Amino acid sequence: MTTSAQEIYTQAVRNLPPSERLRLATLILNELVEQPSSEIEESETWTEQDQNDLLNFSLQYATTALYDVEEIKT
Repeated sequence: MTTSAQEIYTQAVRNLPPSERLRLATLILNELVEQPSSEIEESETWTEQDQNDLLNFSLQYATTALYDVEEIKT
């Protein structure tokens, strides 16, 4: 059974305290840096999943920015 990154995040990572999520992100990124570049997919083509991820991040960022602006105005 293949588990997606979103499922792992929702089930396990989201519930961690911010310090542990940052520690996990650091571990993942450090391991990726150490891997040969041939193992990392480098493509200039955006998949549908890439586009969905970008859209979701953008909407989340816009919502956060909107609430920050509204809080400052009040």
